[in-house]
Formats: sequence, C-alpha cells, structure tokens
Amino acid sequence: MVIRALMWMSIALAAAAPPSAPPPSAPPPADPLRGRLGGPATVDEQGPNAFSLPVPALSTEDRRAFSVGNALFRDNWVAAPASVDSRDGLGPLFNANSCSACHQEDGRGRPPERAGEVGLGLVVFVSPEAMDGAPHPTYGKQLQDQAVTGVQPEVALEMKPTLLRGSFDDGESWEMRRLDIVIDRPAYGPVGAVRTSARIGPQLIGGGLLEAVPDAAIVAREDIDDRDGDGISGRAHRLGESGRVGRFGWKASQPTLDHQVRAALHEDIGITSAEHPSEALTAAQRATVDAPSGGSPEIDAHRVARIAHYCRTLAVPAQRGIDSAAVMRGQQVFAEIGCSACHVPELKTDQSSPVPQLRGVAFQPFTDLLLHDMGDGLADHRADGEASGREWRTPPLWGIGLLETVNGHANYLHDGRARTLQEAVLWHGGEAERARTAFTKLPKSDREAILAFLRSL
Repeated sequence: MVIRALMWMSIALAAAAPPSAPPPSAPPPADPLRGRLGGPATVDEQGPNAFSLPVPALSTEDRRAFSVGNALFRDNWVAAPASVDSRDGLGPLFNANSCSACHQEDGRGRPPERAGEVGLGLVVFVSPEAMDGAPHPTYGKQLQDQAVTGVQPEVALEMKPTLLRGSFDDGESWEMRRLDIVIDRPAYGPVGAVRTSARIGPQLIGGGLLEAVPDAAIVAREDIDDRDGDGISGRAHRLGESGRVGRFGWKASQPTLDHQVRAALHEDIGITSAEHPSEALTAAQRATVDAPSGGSPEIDAHRVARIAHYCRTLAVPAQRGIDSAAVMRGQQVFAEIGCSACHVPELKTDQSSPVPQLRGVAFQPFTDLLLHDMGDGLADHRADGEASGREWRTPPLWGIGLLETVNGHANYLHDGRARTLQEAVLWHGGEAERARTAFTKLPKSDREAILAFLRSL
C-alpha cells in the first residue's frame, strides 16, 4: 500500500509540474559570405595596398605568374628602338605608357582637372556624328593625347565642368557636376561633328571571379521586355559572331580578361599583339606618322597571358563595419528602394577558371553584369557594339569605399564626374529613376545609412 501511494504521489507531482522548456535550438549557421565580398578571394587589407594583393592560397606556380604579371603591368613601355627590346614599341600615339597609368595601384583613374593633364586614366572614344559607333576616319576609335618624340599627339583633351543644383524632399540641398569633353588642337585634320564617350579606368579587383560567371547565368537575369513591371529591363551584351557575353569595360564590351588586356595594350598604349598586329593608326595618319616599331608583334602571347593572370588573381578587400547599425540599416534600405535589382549582391562562378580558388564559388560584387538604360543624364549618345548610347553595364560596387584610400581621390561613374557617392546616386536615371526618386524622398538618416553601407564595401 505504501509503495502504491508513493507511485500515485509521483504521478500527481509530475502532472502538476510545469512543462519542461524545449532544449535550446542551435544558432543559425553563420553566413560564410558575410563581409567576405570575394568569397575565398577576400583579403583583410584596408590600406593603400588594398587592391593589389593576390588571391589567398595560390599555388607556387600561380603566385610566380602573379609576380611576373605585376611587373609587366607596372613597367613603363618606351619608344623603339630601345636597349630593352622587350619593353619598347610605345605608341607612336598613346594615352598611357603602362597599364598602371590608367589603374594606379590597381585602382581607378580620374579625369583631368586642368588643360594639359595627361596619363591619368581617362580615354575618349570617338565616332562621326553620322556614323554612330564607327571609328573616326581620321582619328580612329579612340583619341590619343600623347605621342612619342617627333610625332604629334592627335588632340589635347579637357573636361569642362558644369554644376547642377537641387534639393531633397526634406529641403537639404545637393550639387552635381557634369563634365563636357573639349577637343582642342587636332593635329591630323578637322575632327568635325562627332559623338564622344569619356571613360576612366576602373578598379581591377575580383576580375577572375567576374570572368568565371557563366554566360548563361548573366543571360538568365535579362528582362528585356520588363515582364515583372519593375521598370528594370537589363540585357546582356552579346558580342558579334562569337555570341559571347561581354562583362568587362563600362559597356561590357569584352568577354574575358585576355581580350580586355589585348585591347587596352593596343588602343591605350599602342602595343601590337598577334590579335592586333597593326599599329593603332588610321590610313590618314600613316601618311604622315613615321616611327619605328618595337617588333611584330611588340608583345608575345606569354606576356599577355601573364598580365591577364595578374588581373585575374587580384583579391577583393573585405567589407568593413558590417556590425555597424548604420551599415546594416543602409543595406536594408538599399534593397528596399530597388538598388539591388541591378546591383545584385551575389553571383557564382562555374568551373571554367584556370585558377582553382575561383571555381564554383559564391561572391558578392553587387552587379548583374547587364546593360541598363541609365537615362539622358548619363547618356554618351554613342553606340558601342550592341550597347546603345544610353546603356551602361552595372559596375561592381566592391571596393568603392576604399577608392580615396588607394588613389587619393574619389571619382565615380564612367567619366569620373561624381565627386561623392551621393552625387553618383543622384545621376542615376532611366531604369534607375525609381530608385533615385526614392532616395531623394528618404529621411536624411536613411540617406546617410545607404552612403555608410556603400562606404563599407
């Protein structure tokens, strides 16, 4: 009887006891990409060298190739003939005498601030007014403002500023700068009525990751007819008969880093390669320009490949201040007003990269690599391949907050017109008009939060 009573007492006490709390659930797994914008290609450098470090854990062979490419990227080309025949062949007409002249410290170039400034990383494409996108019959595809001794530069270039002013909905004023191209002292005949497009050299980080995004993944984001009605209708830049999708350059005009390097060597520096065997001279210029060549070609495939490898293996600096309330709020509002529709946070590579560390990885560049109509304010009114005069590729945002640290200046957008991130946002139009308008209606605290987020990248 005692035992039975004790049993009933135990049951009664158990029934009266409050239910036990469930075991604590495990915390959600940490986001492996949080702050690691380049995924496994991320480094923690925040100083002036932030854009110049190699992807971590490269093989000995890839690290050696990176060092060789780095030297080739930074060394100055000289006019032929020279005692070092591996580095002669500059020009005879050119915009820069090295790759690093347009991408100082692997960062961004800038427009000239006064007449006579050259070699800063600005190039100007040109077409006759009546032949949209076609090379100029006298001056070619690109205006060269420098030349070797004994040869006249094609032109002198100046960027004339005009200030535009307005205010946000809350009454705070803003100012934007427009830059207009002034062509002076044409040396080879009249320039005539032309369409021009000024562009600065962009920062080079993460190029190998962007190169390894499959064409199909870029095309899958197209919405040419705006089927979802969000006002955004990006499209891939399909390049000629190859059908490859462009992803490099302000108009996505090159499909790979090898293509980009060869084109820049030819047009910007005047260096011939197997793919570009002739000097960048028009027939009209050949009649008057007489300068020795640095060989045929002036750079071989091995050295081109080393420069491309260097660009391919430049690491991406980590995001900074990710736990800041302003940065977290800024990223949220950035998405809410529609900025992330084009500045897509995450992309993935396939297995195509020659660098093992870049295969099959996720990363956060904040771009969709598509062309978008950006409105009249940013239009250059000059076609570039299949890209119209109103279309620009969405530029990656990673590293944008370190430009001033790396380059000592901050010049945003394709021609460097914007002097602040806020100014860059305000220039957005066309497909980005809704996001731009939403930005102007935000309270100041949210506008500043978005800018804090951008500076963290």
